[in-house]
Amino acid sequence: MEMTYRTKRLELKILDDTASAKVLQFYLDNREVIEKYETERPSQFYTEEFQKMLLQGEYNLAVKQKSLRFWVQEQGQPERVVGTVSFHNIRHGFYQCCELGYKFDQRFWGRGYAMESISRGIQAVFEELKMHRIEACVLPQNMPSRKLLLKLGFEFEGIKKQSVMLHGKWMDHELYALLSEEPSTRSDNDTSSRILRC
Repeated sequence: MEMTYRTKRLELKILDDTASAKVLQFYLDNREVIEKYETERPSQFYTEEFQKMLLQGEYNLAVKQKSLRFWVQEQGQPERVVGTVSFHNIRHGFYQCCELGYKFDQRFWGRGYAMESISRGIQAVFEELKMHRIEACVLPQNMPSRKLLLKLGFEFEGIKKQSVMLHGKWMDHELYALLSEEPSTRSDNDTSSRILRC
């Protein structure tokens, strides 16, 4: 696996801890939106020191190919993060499976950046990590994310009942999956999808 991939408009890069300031800014700019869909964070999460620690850990996991978090930037704009695409819980052997996660800056929704960057990440994971299956879980009410997964070729497989505790309540999630035999990429020109909100 490479540490950097490019699309027509974007760059997907595994960042080290020197990028902690811009990663923190991404979270601060999108705190209200992101927190609706994710588990509670420790109080120190929104500090540069904590982000530096997370980036160090993520970088080490990427080197070992156990988990990959690509930070998405517009080409020619390295100072700003517009989103992140991750492939975590990577399992080899008899499983050859991983889970997809993503979130994008709300100021860049509607530009097709999610479709473009996730497609490139999926291509790399299938071709280079030889994954057979990629799973994604989404809250049933998160319609933009559900539509995005379907456009990417994922199929709905069912409901994972009370699978994650969010804000003190057990929440159901819909499970989607994409197999390596299925079309896993879309043209960089396909910007028709609405950007996800998780």
